[in-house]
Order: sequence, then structure tokens, then C-alpha cells
Amino acid sequence: FDRVNRELQQTHNLSLADYEVLARLSEVPDRRLRMTTLAEHTHSSKSRLSHAVARLERTGLVRRVNCPTDKRGWFAELTPEGQATLERAAPDHVESVRTHLLDVLSRAEFSAVGAAMLKLRDHLRSESEEPDLDCPAAS
Repeated sequence: FDRVNRELQQTHNLSLADYEVLARLSEVPDRRLRMTTLAEHTHSSKSRLSHAVARLERTGLVRRVNCPTDKRGWFAELTPEGQATLERAAPDHVESVRTHLLDVLSRAEFSAVGAAMLKLRDHLRSESEEPDLDCPAAS
């Protein structure tokens, strides 16, 4: 992952964590997610995600939007510049992941890794159920 991160930073001035935030936002309606939901989707702490979103805001790739149903809640929203940056970075990122992670494994090895990761995810999720208090009535 360090090599993939380094290549992404060198070619597009994005960290792997930044890329993940942009990608997650690009995949949802209105290109916005509640901050707590985005933290969960990117496997980040709320604090770490808040710092990442602040960095992305400074570069104009993401903006924060108030939650209409809870004035304490916030959304992270992908900007048009963020979408364009993601579209420029995606082909290089996909190639890097293929070269350094996927093509190294056989189909059976890849399937075994996937099964193991799903098992770990399910185990960890069952231990850390927290209510989403960021913006309860909106998604």
C-alpha cells in the first residue's frame, strides 16, 4: 500500500486516503455523505477523516455542507474539481493497484484474501456498533 500511496502522491498529489474519500463521494447520489458515514466507509476515525476533509477543502476538491435536519451534523460533498481530479487519477491508480497488488496473486490466492478480509470485517463490525449521531434523519 505504501508503494501505491507514493505513486498516487507523485503523479496526482493525492494520498491514498484522499483518493478513497473522493472515490466514495463519487459513488453516491448527490456526491455527498454524512461525515460519520464517510468515516465508516473509509475505515477512518472521525478525527482523521475531519483532517482529511479539511485538506481536501483547502484544495477545492471537497466542501462541507450543513445537515438540514441537525445543525450539528455535516456532509462532505465532492466538488466538480474533485470529480475531475478523481477522473484524472483513477486510471493511474487502477494500474498501480493491479501492478503491485492484484497481478501478484493467483485467482485462488486473491479469493482466499477476499474471504479472509470479509471475515475480519464482519468480526470487527460486530464489536464496534456505534449509533450514527451526525445527522440522524438525512443520508
